[in-house]
Amino acid sequence: MSEPGGRSRGAARAPAHPRAVRGAKDAAERAAEELTQLVHHHLEGVSAVCRTQDDGWIVDVDVLELARIPDTTSLLATYQVELDADGELLQYRRTARYRRGAQDQ
Repeated sequence: MSEPGGRSRGAARAPAHPRAVRGAKDAAERAAEELTQLVHHHLEGVSAVCRTQDDGWIVDVDVLELARIPDTTSLLATYQVELDADGELLQYRRTARYRRGAQDQ
């Protein structure tokens, strides 16, 4: 039986990321993409990328959680995203929430 789009029900789906992560840039892009799909916030940027002992990645992704006027009062958040060596999301958590205009402490 076919579904809309011509795919058969039960047909094997191609993996979202068919290849291993190829460096920090690739890890950052995948983490940002996965996180923004889950939390539905606008991506602001990636502030850190580091390798784990098991060849996975930990990426800090900054997102806009609440837009305000003026923009300097908008609320941003940093999420720590962990990927395995294949680029699959293992876990994420919010590690900070702050006003855009706030200085680092």
